[in-house]
Amino acid sequence: MKTFSLFHYFKVKIDRIKNNVYLYSEISIYLMKRKVTLKQIARELDVSISTVSKSLRNSLEISEDTRQKVQAFAKLYNYKPNNIALSLKNKKTKTICIIIPEIIHHFFATVISGVENVANENGYNVLVCLSDESFDKEVINMEMLANGSIDGFIMSLSKETQQKKDFHHIVEVINQGMPVVMFDRVTNEILCDKVIIDDNLAAFNATQYLIDKGFKKIGLISTVDYVSVGKLRTEGYIKALKNNDLKIEENLILKIEDTENFEESIANLLANNEIDAVFAVNELFAVTAIKEANKLGKKVPEDISIIGFTDGIISKYSSPSITTVSQNGVKMGGKAAKMLIERLEAEEEDEEQYKTEVIETELVERESTK
Repeated sequence: MKTFSLFHYFKVKIDRIKNNVYLYSEISIYLMKRKVTLKQIARELDVSISTVSKSLRNSLEISEDTRQKVQAFAKLYNYKPNNIALSLKNKKTKTICIIIPEIIHHFFATVISGVENVANENGYNVLVCLSDESFDKEVINMEMLANGSIDGFIMSLSKETQQKKDFHHIVEVINQGMPVVMFDRVTNEILCDKVIIDDNLAAFNATQYLIDKGFKKIGLISTVDYVSVGKLRTEGYIKALKNNDLKIEENLILKIEDTENFEESIANLLANNEIDAVFAVNELFAVTAIKEANKLGKKVPEDISIIGFTDGIISKYSSPSITTVSQNGVKMGGKAAKMLIERLEAEEEDEEQYKTEVIETELVERESTK
């Protein structure tokens, strides 16, 4: 991942005038969303982090000239020290928090299991918080726990957070020195470690599987586009159709926003007598499609084939059992925990070496396709 120094776009000229007061002139400021940190001040002024910290505390160990330069620079870029983070620098709680959008989803349950396995092996406890797809609850959870109750966060963004595109609460946590690892639902607007699958490729392969089986009228049941995984899986579906010179028909694409009441929408999609297969971007949509197909007198897979996503308990034990893309949530959770713990226990942080790990997927064939 290509990253830049916070001040990469800043042109700064420091002019020394009377009484050791420094002014900054010729400043062209590229608007940044992140606040300045001690490390970034140290890097830009070519001094140690300790020198910056002592300068901001007016330590007599640092020369007056250096103190004023650091303080002027910090004031210009609105640096605000986080006293809680500083006081807890060497007082780890050995507890990490995972924030998930919903608790009933089998995928998130498996991720929690993976996080706990790795965390416990390394002497960490795990606190589980639920955003319930709410931006406000996500913010409250992070603000409440970032006061020293935990050492770091693992999180999957809520639908409302993705819709609002407001990530200030995550930026603030990172800027106060607390690491965050995102998984599954992530955003490129935040610089942090991430664990994902290739949603686009997984959806492409699932759709291609149906095309290879001879299906021509393949429906899609997806989420609204502001949910990152739904958008990527929709793109994979469309790409497969285009690669096989199949027409993209909007009346065969259903994007669901209300996950409480969507059965009728799926029934209306399946009532289209031309449709011969469906790719559903999650397990709930897939099993609902089977139920609604049965109500319409359509047999699965004889009349219509259905592929889902996740490979949870529902996929294995529904009737018929569901052909699905396996996400391997346990592995994803374990990798996220490993990345967080490595960053927590590293002697020095390296903000420019954030990683994005991609977990492989596989298509599990069952009874819902022929």
